[in-house]
Amino acid sequence: MTTCLHLRRFSTFNRNNPIPHRTIPEPKGQDLDFVNVVHSHLIHSDWDKLNKLSTHFTPFRVNHILLKIQKDHVLSLELFNSLKTLNPISLTLETHSIILHILTKKSKFKSAQSIIRTLLASRSIDLPGHCNKGLLSIATKLKNLMGKNGLEPNVVTFNSLIHGFCKERKLHEANRIFSEMKVMNVTPNTVTYNTLINGYGQVGNSNMAGKVYEEMMRNGVKADILTYNALILGLCKEGKTKKAAFLVKELDKENLVPNASTYSALISGQCARKNSDRAFQLYKSMVRSGCHPNEQTFKMLTSAFVKNEDFEGAFNVLMDMFARSMASDSNTLLEIYDGLCQCGKENLAMKLCHEMEARHLIPEGFDRAEPFNSMTEKENRTFG
Repeated sequence: MTTCLHLRRFSTFNRNNPIPHRTIPEPKGQDLDFVNVVHSHLIHSDWDKLNKLSTHFTPFRVNHILLKIQKDHVLSLELFNSLKTLNPISLTLETHSIILHILTKKSKFKSAQSIIRTLLASRSIDLPGHCNKGLLSIATKLKNLMGKNGLEPNVVTFNSLIHGFCKERKLHEANRIFSEMKVMNVTPNTVTYNTLINGYGQVGNSNMAGKVYEEMMRNGVKADILTYNALILGLCKEGKTKKAAFLVKELDKENLVPNASTYSALISGQCARKNSDRAFQLYKSMVRSGCHPNEQTFKMLTSAFVKNEDFEGAFNVLMDMFARSMASDSNTLLEIYDGLCQCGKENLAMKLCHEMEARHLIPEGFDRAEPFNSMTEKENRTFG
């Protein structure tokens, strides 16, 4: 009875919110052909032909077939039940969400209740996967139904929901789940706190991130390098580089070693403050420590140098990128090349041009002589 009540609420929720298919790409090619063929067999009740195709059902195809026949809840449920026997791996949590939507929209609560109970009893609920797909509202409903059916949500369940809400920058909802897990006596772990700290840092609220960290320490939960990286990144996003540097010193006390993410966060902070030289020093320290910068780190550095019109600095970063078999986008390469020409660094401009040619990075329509011609004309006007 309780579950039916919750399913009625689930139905009301469904009428007011988009169902999962809004995030599913349209079928193409063989997938589209398969969906159309199966649809034809279904509406003609040709189950013998459908059974022969059972091994070719995939979660993607099943989802689209259900969506195609969703107005016929009887046929939808018949297909769903058939696949439970013929091809159970084609029924994912997303598929379950779609069939639940179809049934509850038609007020078929007993059928929906049966599916929920089977799903819960199987303990195959992939809430992390559901949350990662952005299906948070449905994941939350399923978490509530778990408790009503004697399966108490554990720390993994709560962490998955918190991660999902943080990913969507819904920190108020993430904090609500965090409070709920404590009320239910589910102890937050390092992953829980790290997720919240990172979530607050990403939205530029280092103050709240700091409060979560303080609670973490009070409760005796061990912080790791991910904890400090999240705190450092949050501070750097707000330009609080001195506080971030202080936290780096704390790493030694905790016997933690800065990694590539630590350096990348610090570099981002200096780039945000237009301290390109300091950012480049941090990059050099990063390399000396054995950490490997990624393309995002290089892009931050080149962008900072270009904004400061330090094209020689940007050139040096590009050379390091080339040495690591990475390349910047064509617009940035052209901007740095033009900048070098305009500030009289012709030798560096020519070297960059040769590197671009050697790596087949010359953009279409590029004219290496044009900047030099422009300079010559400018000089002629100045001294002529």
